[in-house]
Amino acid sequence: MRLSVDGFGRIFSRKTLLATTAAGATALVALAAFSWKSNQPAAAPAEPIVRPARVATIDFRSHMHSLMLAGIVAPRIETTLGFRVPGKVISRDVDLGASVQPGQLIARIDPTDYRLAVDNARAALASAEADHARAKADLDRYQMLRGSAAFMTQTLDTRQSVSSTASARVDQAKSQLASAENNLAYTELHADAAGVITAVQAEVGQVLAQGQGMVKLARSDELEIAVGVPEHRLKTVRDASRATFELWSDTGHKYTARLRELSPSADPMTRTYPARFTVVDRPSFIGIGMTATLILARPDPELLAEVPLSAIFQQGKEPAVWVVDQASSTVSLRPVTISRWRDETALIASGVRNGEIIATAGVHKLEPGQKVKPVLPEAR
Repeated sequence: MRLSVDGFGRIFSRKTLLATTAAGATALVALAAFSWKSNQPAAAPAEPIVRPARVATIDFRSHMHSLMLAGIVAPRIETTLGFRVPGKVISRDVDLGASVQPGQLIARIDPTDYRLAVDNARAALASAEADHARAKADLDRYQMLRGSAAFMTQTLDTRQSVSSTASARVDQAKSQLASAENNLAYTELHADAAGVITAVQAEVGQVLAQGQGMVKLARSDELEIAVGVPEHRLKTVRDASRATFELWSDTGHKYTARLRELSPSADPMTRTYPARFTVVDRPSFIGIGMTATLILARPDPELLAEVPLSAIFQQGKEPAVWVVDQASSTVSLRPVTISRWRDETALIASGVRNGEIIATAGVHKLEPGQKVKPVLPEAR
C-alpha cells in the first residue's frame, strides 16, 4: 500500500485521498445547482379546483301527509245460513270456498214429516170447506122461509153464526196449509245472495235445531278493506281527504276506497281500532281474504320543501345543507329544520329560502367556500 504524507506530517492512504476528492466535487455540484434554482422565477399559484355538483332548487309547497296500514279484503255482510225448521241433514251440495248464486241449493233436511203435515192440512181444509158449504146452504134455505109461520129470527141468527164459524174455519185451514207448505219448502236451504261459502258448520246425518247454522256465506256484492288503526293515528284516519288501496298480488296499481265505519272502541286483543273502507274502484280479480295496503292521505297545512336524503349533511347533532351561491358558485353550510323524514326524501320546514340552490350529492366532500359547477338533474 502506497502512503502519502501531507504538509503537517499526517500520513494518508490512496483510498482516503480519493474519497476526499469525490466529496468535494459533490459539494461543488450541489452548490451550483442551488445557485441555478435560486436564479429561476417563482411558480404561479395553482387555480382552485372546481368540482361538479348535482344541485336542486328549493321549492316550498303543500305536501300530502300519508299513512299506510295493512289490511285484508273482507265482505261487508257475512251471514250464517241455517234451516228455519228442525230436522236431519240428508244432503249438502256445496263445499268450503264454493261460489254460489242467488237461489242455489246448499243443503236439505229430511222432508217426510213436513210432507205429512201438508197432507193433514189439506185434509183439514177440505173438511172445513165441506162444513162451510153445508152451513151456507142451510142458511140460504132458511132465509127463503122469511115471512112464513116457520120462520124464526132466533133460528136465523143461529144459522148465520154457524155459517160464519164454518167460513172462519176454512180460512184457518188455508193458513195452516200454507204454513205446512212453507215448512216443507224450508227443508231446502238456498243461498239468498251471490257469495262465497266461508265455513261449513254441519254435515250430513247431523240433526239440527231450528235456526242452527249450516254454512257461512260471505256476500260478494260489496267488499271492504278491514284494517286496525293504532290509537295515535285515529285523527289521521278521520281527517283523510283521500283513501286508496293496493293489493299485494297487484303491486303498483292503486284503487279508490271510502271510510264507512270506524269503531269507537279498541279491539281487546290487538288494542287497535277496527275500521272498514268500502271498495269504490273494484278490480275484477279481487277476492275475499286478499291482503291489501291501505293508503290514507291528507294535505299538510305547512309549506315544506322536499329534498333527497343525500342532500342532508349532519353537522354535529343538527342537519344542514350546502347552499350554492348563484353569483360566485361557492358553497356554504347552513343548518335546517326537518319536519318529516320519508323513505328517500326529507321535508325541510325552515333554514333555506324558496328558489335557493342546494347540493344534493357528495355533500361529505364539500368544504365551506369551495367553488362548484352546478349540474341540474335530468328531466324525466
